[in-house]
This record gives sequence, structure tokens and C-alpha cells, in this order.
Amino acid sequence: MATPAIAKPISAHFSPFSVVSSSRQGIPRSQVDEVAGLVGLTDKEMAFALSMTPRNLHRLKEDQRFGIEASERLILLKNVLLHALDTFEGRSSTVLTWLRTPIRELANQAPLQLLDTVTGFGLVDDVLGRLDYGLPA
Repeated sequence: MATPAIAKPISAHFSPFSVVSSSRQGIPRSQVDEVAGLVGLTDKEMAFALSMTPRNLHRLKEDQRFGIEASERLILLKNVLLHALDTFEGRSSTVLTWLRTPIRELANQAPLQLLDTVTGFGLVDDVLGRLDYGLPA
């Protein structure tokens, strides 16, 4: 009898090469709830960031792995959320409010609105970096 594979949790702040490697392996569906729970994102917000419908997200079994693109998005989302939690000193409610509030530097869009593209993840992370260093963001 084979030993079942244990899902490796997503580690904090993936480096670019580990994002590529982990994305290729596929992240288990079970990790979505962990990432959403970091700040209280809704299923609809998670599905948006993963570029899928909430219905398709719910159809996946807990042990089923995402494809490369959704895996990459989930890792990038976790990295952004961890960065935001660090920036806002662990206050998840503040992070959630910030993610949902339009920001001038993001063309008056809420950070969550930009998380439908990989470039958007970078833009949001750049704004967090500016906040970290006390620069106008």
C-alpha cells in the first residue's frame, strides 16, 4: 500500500525561481482556504485572483492540484498578502480594507482589482514597497 502524498504548505515569500518550480508542480486546492484566511478574502475574491469562477473553484477537490497559471497566481497572492500584513503590522482588517480601497497610484483602482494579471500583482507589491519606505504610495 502506497503512502499518500502530504500536501506541502505554501511557504512564506517565494523567490522567483521557487515560484516557477512550485507553479509547475501545482499547488493543492486545499491551500486556497489558507491563503484566503490570512486576511479574510471571500471566495469570489479568491476566484478572481486565480482567474476562475467561484463555481469552478468550488468544484475542485481539496487534494486536486491547480495548473501552472492558477498555482502561480495563488503563490503571488500569498506573497502580496504576507507583504501587506508585514507593512500593516499584522492587522488583517486594515489589509483587507486597503485591498478593497481605490488608490490614486493604481489609477484609482483598488489593489484587488489589479490581481487579475501577473503585472497587477507586481504593481500592488510596488505600492506596498513604497509604503514600507515611507514614500508616497
